[in-house]
Amino acid sequence: MDVTRAIADLDEVRSRLASVQRFRGLSGPAALGSGMAALVSGLVQFAVVPSPRGAEDYSRYVAIWIACLAFALAVNYGAVAVWLVRNWSSRTRTELKTAAIAIVPSVVGGGAFTGALLARGEIGLLPGAWAVCYGLGLLAARTLLPRGIVTIGLAFAVLGSTLLFAAGTNALVWWVMPLTFGIGQTIIGVLILRDDAPRGARP
Repeated sequence: MDVTRAIADLDEVRSRLASVQRFRGLSGPAALGSGMAALVSGLVQFAVVPSPRGAEDYSRYVAIWIACLAFALAVNYGAVAVWLVRNWSSRTRTELKTAAIAIVPSVVGGGAFTGALLARGEIGLLPGAWAVCYGLGLLAARTLLPRGIVTIGLAFAVLGSTLLFAAGTNALVWWVMPLTFGIGQTIIGVLILRDDAPRGARP
């Protein structure tokens, strides 16, 4: 058999296996940390701008939640980077590539929606757009994530769709983001920790 063909076949097998196996680069503590950050950011919003009305309030709202997003991305992708350094191999590279293909489109879509809605002044649609994009990303990557993630992804999508139809800027009230992303990410963190636990220690 041609060596080049054999290598290509091996890469294909790795890709197929990676597409149906749990991505081990995810960190339960990182997911919990980002969930806690969303809950804390909700309290910050409650103290600063509980129900945004007007351009100045909108700016504060966006600043609070963009800062929360930046923290969550740094924590979660930082954990992935640490995992890669500790487990660098052709297998982990294939797993990372597969996960990126599944998740990145929803991240890019969320960024595009955010920019477009901010440019048009449709701030009230942001929470719904964020939740829908995140839910779709979870569903797209469901084979790489712990059991139970489909329910969480559907919940994000349904809540996000509901928020898109909220009147005016009602979706911007302080409890909306902690209820969706705070609780949602916390549950995801618990699912990852449970899935990572030794079999004998699982409930």
